[in-house]
Amino acid sequence: MIRLSNGHVLDHVVSSGSLAFDGRGWPWQRAMVASGLIRPDLFTVVLKTLTRAPREGNLKLYRPWTCVRLVPGGSVNKVGLTNPGFDWWLRDIGPKLDWERVRTAVSIFGDDDELAAMASALNRFPLAALEVNPSCPNTGHALGNAGQVVQGVEAVKRVSRHPVIVKVSTSQDYLGIARGLKGLAEAVSLNSVPWEQIYPEGRSPLWRLEKRVGGGGGGVSGRPAQALNWKAVQEIAAEGALPVIAPSVMGFDDLDRVRALGARAVSYGAIHFRAPWLPTRIVKRDLARRAGEAHTSRVAA
Repeated sequence: MIRLSNGHVLDHVVSSGSLAFDGRGWPWQRAMVASGLIRPDLFTVVLKTLTRAPREGNLKLYRPWTCVRLVPGGSVNKVGLTNPGFDWWLRDIGPKLDWERVRTAVSIFGDDDELAAMASALNRFPLAALEVNPSCPNTGHALGNAGQVVQGVEAVKRVSRHPVIVKVSTSQDYLGIARGLKGLAEAVSLNSVPWEQIYPEGRSPLWRLEKRVGGGGGGVSGRPAQALNWKAVQEIAAEGALPVIAPSVMGFDDLDRVRALGARAVSYGAIHFRAPWLPTRIVKRDLARRAGEAHTSRVAA
């Protein structure tokens, strides 16, 4: 687990965007949330990344398959930071959230000034954490070097009262970023892996969209991303600068694997697309196992 400076504990985390802009799920998930198949209250829920101004991106809710496709064991997406803009969220979403019931983190993307403006405005809400996301693989822009990422987080920390998590990519200098963020951020997480890193010779299922808008073949999540993402988890953990949240968890057995690599918390992304009810089952099983282990320890003592 990762205990943040505000007392919140990161353990099981819903990756940014998996449960929409409010943590209550996308339209196709709402029935599962209402029935309890998806339990947002069991997680720290990171909301879909916001930008200062609205961004059209590539996601159309009436046909999401145009920018998200299944691949064996996972998914590839080219959503491209689609969102109605920070002011919309600040007016229509933030004031309506049940912050006490669901521990919620907000994710933001932008240049230094935009990040600072959003971070300052978010001080009015009791966030579990603030995620800075300089690593989206689908923006069509350079992801920035370590110095640029650190500079953006510094701009956030000057104005924010919240603990900061930074989402990095395997295509970035993630070790350099982690070192530079020591004393600024309180944890680091990992984004989806650019298609080209996993399938350098393969054509993305989203190739038509790639041809139209550029920016690569999309971000790959799930089992195909585990090798690269978990290598980064192990290296960041061994570096010791920041605790790391391991992504790409697709089953209960993955918990022990990533914890053995040094992960202090885990996150669930692509699994919400393939089997959105499964993360809740995994967390319940993990909590039950821990309760059993604690009971055994007390009896033995």
